Amino acid sequence: MIAIYTIILGGVSLVSILVDRTGNISHKCARIWSWLILVTTRVRLNISGVDRIQLGSAYVLICNHQSIYDIPILFWSLPLQLRIIAKASLGFFPVLGWHLRYTGHLLVNRHSPGSSTLKQVARLMKRGHSLIVFPEGTRSVDGRLGRFKRGLFLMAIEAGLPVVPVAVIGSRHIMKKGRLMTCPGEVGVVVHDPIPTNGLTLDDVQTLADRAHSVIDATVSKLEVSLK
Repeated sequence: MIAIYTIILGGVSLVSILVDRTGNISHKCARIWSWLILVTTRVRLNISGVDRIQLGSAYVLICNHQSIYDIPILFWSLPLQLRIIAKASLGFFPVLGWHLRYTGHLLVNRHSPGSSTLKQVARLMKRGHSLIVFPEGTRSVDGRLGRFKRGLFLMAIEAGLPVVPVAVIGSRHIMKKGRLMTCPGEVGVVVHDPIPTNGLTLDDVQTLADRAHSVIDATVSKLEVSLK
């Protein structure tokens, strides 16, 4: 069933590129796809804090990463126009690359991100799009929060975008790292207050990263046990 959802909605999303280069129609397809996946695999979401963000505003959403399921969970939970970061090389792949390139996702050259990345972020801001990032860089096996990479926070400061810590709790029990089997269950999503970056400089990058890490870590540590 998931394969069918992916083929049908993926096809609609690709065709939408011909009439909508903003990626908004594609995002609607992604949200429907996410909802169908969650319903099919009987994943229940407990969402709180969405009222802390404003519709139509642009944010950098800092999220912990426990499972491949985090993407559909976040796309369905957050009523924002969401985009992700992908390697620039993926933009040259047929179908997938075209989809990422023309629907507004951020394609970054990891060896020399520089000004081109900021220009892409600026385009996101103008369109009111928000960026989902996983600063741990990999999925957590045991649910514990790893160290946050500084680069994403520097990008947020240079772009002047507010940082929003988002905690995802329990998704690792739905689909464990290295396995394709899914298990029904409940996942918590907690959206925290945006952290303004206006006036911050390079010297504030680590402080900003530590603050976001502390907020997410406290939430995950508190709620992880109750959602097992």
